[in-house]
Amino acid sequence: MMSLKELPDKPFEEKDCLESFRLAYENRYTWESDFPGYKGSCSYKNGKELFKGEFIVGKDLKASISIINNELAKKALASQLWEVCIHRVRRPFEKVHYENTFSFGDKNETGLEVLVGGKNKGDKYRIKDNVVTMVYRHVHGSLVNIFTKEVLFTGKGYLSKCYTSQYLNPSTKEPIGPESYFNDEYIPLYSGGPWVLSNRTIIKEVDNSIYNSEETYSFFDLEELSTC
Repeated sequence: MMSLKELPDKPFEEKDCLESFRLAYENRYTWESDFPGYKGSCSYKNGKELFKGEFIVGKDLKASISIINNELAKKALASQLWEVCIHRVRRPFEKVHYENTFSFGDKNETGLEVLVGGKNKGDKYRIKDNVVTMVYRHVHGSLVNIFTKEVLFTGKGYLSKCYTSQYLNPSTKEPIGPESYFNDEYIPLYSGGPWVLSNRTIIKEVDNSIYNSEETYSFFDLEELSTC
């Protein structure tokens, strides 16, 4: 398999666009491949309801929740942990985007547009200061649009801190659900250790002005699993 770093037969603009996008992609924070997993206490608040329990995320990144008896609350906590963990997996750019091509689109305050051709034709991104600031991507028959407003720099890559997410109809491009506002907080498990989610607040908006729901996920008393 030829490395995307070479591209001897590609036009200059395409090579330049690919390289710019690759730098932003590789600047995302990911865990080392030998990360053993971690555990701690957790809570989930949805409106007036508050659930408290414990969790374990194994080396396989699968989360299990204990103590909480409410199945919906357990599922909500496990889902958020999985969503966070799956984005910490380091996947080489060459494997993820080998069958794609890239070209520059327009530029605005969000960043420079990167248009995708090839296998994932129709997807697009925006990049700014080596950060992926927008994702417009087809996933499992749906179309998701994410805008990153604020990031946390860990020294080993960035983590999205404040961002919005909305699902669109892939045919009409019209919203099929409310826009969600995320505010994430991360901490290292120990000094110099891997960064993990400590708090996530999700607010969903209706009619562009009314907040109809707010969910808060908290993770604390965290520690890495033993490798022994």
